[in-house]
Amino acid sequence: MQTVLITGANGFVGNYLSEKLAQHANVIATGKGDCRLSFTAPTLRYVELDITAEAQVETVLFGVKPDCIIHCAAISKPDLCEQDHALADGVNVDATRHLLAHAGGAHFIYLSTDFVFDGAKGFYREDDEQSPVNYYGLTKKRAEELVHGYAGPWTIVRTVLVYGAPRAGRGNLLTMVADALAEGKSLRIFSDQLRTPTYVEDLVDALVKITLEHRAGTWHVSGADARTPFEMAVATARLLGLDETLIAPETEQTFAQPARRPPKTGFDISKAVRELDYKPTSFEEGLRKTFSIDEGKNADLL
Repeated sequence: MQTVLITGANGFVGNYLSEKLAQHANVIATGKGDCRLSFTAPTLRYVELDITAEAQVETVLFGVKPDCIIHCAAISKPDLCEQDHALADGVNVDATRHLLAHAGGAHFIYLSTDFVFDGAKGFYREDDEQSPVNYYGLTKKRAEELVHGYAGPWTIVRTVLVYGAPRAGRGNLLTMVADALAEGKSLRIFSDQLRTPTYVEDLVDALVKITLEHRAGTWHVSGADARTPFEMAVATARLLGLDETLIAPETEQTFAQPARRPPKTGFDISKAVRELDYKPTSFEEGLRKTFSIDEGKNADLL
């Protein structure tokens, strides 16, 4: 049985991944601070780890000697990255460098993002040119370049706007919309950005398959259905019977943010479908699963 070390295990994806992978491997789940995992397993051990501290990284990796490292930890808030370059560099780039330097030949799996692309054309393939429009995307691109230089086996998995039921207090766009509308709060949501949102359990299943089958290279793993964040928010309101008139469409021209967003990303996932037998959950089904709604209820979401 493989020993797999996961960074960012306290995060949204890392939490789901730790639970699923512990069914197939010995998992060393790491995170900054106390363990916030929502489950236990005999094949799971939590280790506190600050990945920005190279000495800690070296000590933990030398002690664990993992067969595989899945690097999920990141500062993924574009505005924060734009406002604090040093923080973004430290977590997204330097920490990746530390992990690679002390990986000891382990299979290194790096979780990346659609924000490495400029959003000019959308439905990107794995080998399309990268040209990020914000600092977050730039740090992820730089980290990918470090992974390319790793002497051991490596994999890059890019994904798009991950959603699903919250774990350990970690929500996402859909759950934040639901919480705000339930409190009667107005929302301004972008209608000029197109994504292929990803149901979290689909992404986790793909990561587990890549890990167990030692798949290398770059993979695009996302949903197949294109939606704007505004459409996703309205669908959430309709499913839950909340007031969709509280949601106002917004555009980049009318609502300035510190970081630009790529207007049209989304992925061509044909490689994953063909070679990983990847079967993405439809957005409508994923939305129902997120809120534990039986199939057939509120079927006309958009």
